[in-house]
Parts: sequence; C-alpha cells; structure tokens
Amino acid sequence: MRKVLNAFLPLYVTTLLMLLGSGLLTTYVSLRLAHEQVNGTLIGAITAANYVGLVIGGKVGHNLIARVGHIRSYVACAGIVTASVLGHGLTDMIPIWVFLRLIIGLCMMCQYMVLESWLNDQAESSQRGTIFGLYMVATYLGLSGGQVILAMQDGFGISTLLIVALCFALCLVPIALTTRTNARAMSPAPMELGYFLRTIPRLLATTLVSGMALGAFYGLAPVYASRQGFSTEQTGLFMSVSIFAGLVTQFPLSWLSDRFDRQRLLFFVALLYGLGALTLGLPWTLSFQMLLVIAFFVSMMQFGLYPLQVALANDQVMPERRVSLSACLLMAFGIGASIGPLVVGALMQPFGSHVLYLAFTLCALLIALMNRPVKALPLPTTEVPLPHVVMPDSLATSPIGAALNPTLEEDAIQATMVNEEPFEAETAERNG
Repeated sequence: MRKVLNAFLPLYVTTLLMLLGSGLLTTYVSLRLAHEQVNGTLIGAITAANYVGLVIGGKVGHNLIARVGHIRSYVACAGIVTASVLGHGLTDMIPIWVFLRLIIGLCMMCQYMVLESWLNDQAESSQRGTIFGLYMVATYLGLSGGQVILAMQDGFGISTLLIVALCFALCLVPIALTTRTNARAMSPAPMELGYFLRTIPRLLATTLVSGMALGAFYGLAPVYASRQGFSTEQTGLFMSVSIFAGLVTQFPLSWLSDRFDRQRLLFFVALLYGLGALTLGLPWTLSFQMLLVIAFFVSMMQFGLYPLQVALANDQVMPERRVSLSACLLMAFGIGASIGPLVVGALMQPFGSHVLYLAFTLCALLIALMNRPVKALPLPTTEVPLPHVVMPDSLATSPIGAALNPTLEEDAIQATMVNEEPFEAETAERNG
C-alpha cells in the first residue's frame, strides 16, 4: 500500500482536487438556480448538458491524448474548465450556462481518461485492484468534500466559483511535477452495440435506467433539499452524506457480490432502493436527522446498482468482448444520465420536489422487474464469474473502464486498448 501511494500520490492528489471542484460546482449551480426560482426543466437541462459533454468527451479524449500526449491534454482541458467555471460568474444567461456545462463535461471526461489510462498503463497486474481502489477513494472523498466546502459558504456569490477555479488550477500542479510520464497512447475499443443489444438487452436497459436516476440525483438533489427548507449548510451536509454513502457501500457490496448470485443481489438492492426512495417521496414531514439517515441508506443502494450491472454483464460475455462491453455500458449510462435530469426537472416544477424520489422509486421498480430472478444466467465459458469490480460513479469513469478490472489479463487489455496504428503501418510497408 505504501509503495502504491508513493508511486501514484501525485495522480491521487490531482483526482482529489479535480473532484473537489467538480462536486462543489455541480451542487452550487443547482442551488443557485433554485434560489433564483429558475424553472426545474432548465436546471435539468444544465445537468443533462454536463452528461452529454461526458459522452462526447469519450471520443474526443482518445484522439487528443493520441495526438499531444497525456500531460498536454490534461493541462489544456484543465485550462478550459477553469475558464468555463469563471464564465459562470460573468453572465446569468441560462443558454450560456448550458453551453459552459457541456464544455466542462467534455473536458473533464478527457481529464478522467488521462488519469485512468495513465494509472492503468503504469499499474502492474498484481497491484491494479489496489491502485484503482485508492483512485475510487480519492474520487468519492473529492465529491463529498466539495459539499462540505459549500456548507461553509455564505450565499451564492462569486467566491464559490473562485474556489472551484482554484481547485482546477491547483490540480495541474501534481500532474505537471510527476516523473511517471511514459504512459502509452490509448485508442477506443470497437463498439459492438448491435451484438450487446441482441445478447444482453435487459442489462443495457437497466444501465440506462440507473443512469437516469444518478443523473437526476446529482443535478436535482440539491434542489430537493433546498425546497425542503434546508439552509445552504444543511443542503451541503445532505449532499455530502449522500455521496459518501457511495464509497461506504462498495466494500460490503463487493463481499456480497463474490458470494451470492448477482442477479438476485441486484434485484434485492433495487427493491431496497425503491422502498427507501418511496419513504422520501411521500409528502410527510421528517426531521433533518431522520432524513439524513434515510438518504444515506437510499444512496448506498443507488450507488450499488452500476457496479452490480457491470459485473453481471461481464459474467455473460466472452473475455475478448469485455472492453467493448464497458464502452457500451458507459454509453447507455451516459444517455440515461442526460435524460433523467430533463424529465424529472420538468416534473418537479408543477408537482413539487418530492417527485425526485418518486422518480427514483419508479426507476428502482423498473430495474427490479427487468432483473427478477427467474433462473440462473448461463456463463459463456467454463470460467467462474468475475469478482466484483468497484467502479467510481459516472463522473469519474471513462470508456476505458474495462481496463480497471483487475481480473482481465494484461495482454488482453493492452492488445485492445493500445493504439496499434504504427504496427499496422510498419506491416503494410514491409509487405510492399
């Protein structure tokens, strides 16, 4: 553990600072717009724009890293993000904010890809699980820490945006000073969406639905808390506790996932998620402390859905298709995360903030219905199911997510992910 920390500490500090700024910005934007009585549909559109940017950034990031390298790509994107954050303080025009959030999402996906491909390239096979486990810890600590900073702010002035900009500026320092600069360029895995639509349609649909729920959570949970009459400090605490639950749930979930049938586990997690969300979706009055307890439980179930879906989907495909599968799952998740805030935001405006958790209840029921345990799912090979893979939330997972899986063979990862164009060119030249 100490050896891993010494080797990758600059990248972990960079991740922590970057997610600190991202978590703070996401909640600040939603709270400020809610405070200014902006239409819920517009708040949802701003959140959706961020996820659209993340999806687009999956393609842009690979091309950028291949062209100019890891450090230059990260520096360029961090500079654009910093300028875009400050742009929020220069105008109150919502269309411009939508555009700025799209640009931030696109550039942040490029940053995630730099960090993840860099970590993956430098990780030894025996250490990959530990390396990316610590990466996940830095991710969740950053996201929840951003909420704590928000709780310490007074009002919605430009000072919060300046803190976000400082985080994105400072995250350049560790990565610029690191000496581990020999990471190889990556190219995207081929998308085989048609194949997966035929073989695992329910899991793709399940992933899209869970993306809708999580996208709505990040964009509209601060609005929900604000309309419950919470102060800025209480809203920050509410979001911090909810996001930290995502970190807490991964460890017991990984233990359960490796010992029980995953489809049954996903079914019961979805049911518990729905029951907990329904408690917050009903229009009754709860004390702030009780609401925090229930929200923590709901978020534990919510953040546990995607890792189970990834593991269950990987159990059902051949090893050589797992990198492509990861890209398709992330695409489905990103599309869902773009749709969720728009739909739920539009419903919150006329029907009230409780619609958010009622929407979570509906999503949970859909996931449970699509994954009801009828019979054991056959595996395509004789190998045992993959161990549970702890995955960060969608804001910190690029299309190279399959490379985070410590159970994949090193040769299989590199053969799929490393850009092979120079080799192909050399072969063509040799063959005349």
